[in-house]
Amino acid sequence: MTIQKELLKGGDFMFNPLGQLGEIKKMREEALKIQRLLQAEEVRVEKNKVEILISGDQKVKEIKTNGRSDNDIKEAINEAVKKSQELAAKKLAGMGGGLGGLLGR
Repeated sequence: MTIQKELLKGGDFMFNPLGQLGEIKKMREEALKIQRLLQAEEVRVEKNKVEILISGDQKVKEIKTNGRSDNDIKEAINEAVKKSQELAAKKLAGMGGGLGGLLGR
């Protein structure tokens, strides 16, 4: 079948914008599902008398040094991680060609 016949028939020979939107929506839903799952996971590390509890989505939940809680350090680390993620999101949004709204940003 020629390209013209395929296009006239309404096929998605090379480009089907509606089909691509559906795929983007599926990818976004899957990403949100994974994000929710990561929020529920936790990783605990103990090293050199320091104990850190962090969620799968990179939020520091607890820091203890020598058995004492260090909330100031925890809050500073979470702020630094948040800013680095915002920076990464801004850089990635520039690559999206205007698709940011479709991806939930």
